[in-house]
Amino acid sequence: MATEIERKFLVVGESWRAETMSHAQMIQAYLFSAPDRSMRVRIENDSRATLCIKFGASPLFRDEFEYPIPVADAKELVVHASGAVIEKTRYLSHFQGYLWEIDVYGGVYAGLIVAEVEMDSTEDNPPLPAWVGLEVTHDRRYSNAMLATRNMAGELGHGPAI
Repeated sequence: MATEIERKFLVVGESWRAETMSHAQMIQAYLFSAPDRSMRVRIENDSRATLCIKFGASPLFRDEFEYPIPVADAKELVVHASGAVIEKTRYLSHFQGYLWEIDVYGGVYAGLIVAEVEMDSTEDNPPLPAWVGLEVTHDRRYSNAMLATRNMAGELGHGPAI
């Protein structure tokens, strides 16, 4: 088991694009979600898949169990998604010793761009790149589980209402 400790921000502008090192196409489907736990399946570049279970009510840190699974199994599990299937492209960028994941959403959330930075401790205070905007760590509307299981498109102003 690992503990996931991360902060989440909206992205402003396009300057982040020049700072990325790689990207991957992702499909995420939540099989169940509750305020203190979730289970999702993720398919990356149609060639790698994982099953992830998270526990904890804090948006800043949660216990995380993640396991590789066959892509064929993941595709079958996506059919059982609770709510919308999340489509996004994840870009990676290093900034002053921290790895940033920038998610550019497609599908029902086209236009939404969110950056996450994982930390070793809740006491970490990573320096923020210029393209980082409003912090939304504690705004549950921006959690992938909420995006998938609730109709957030109209409320967040991104994409058509589902």
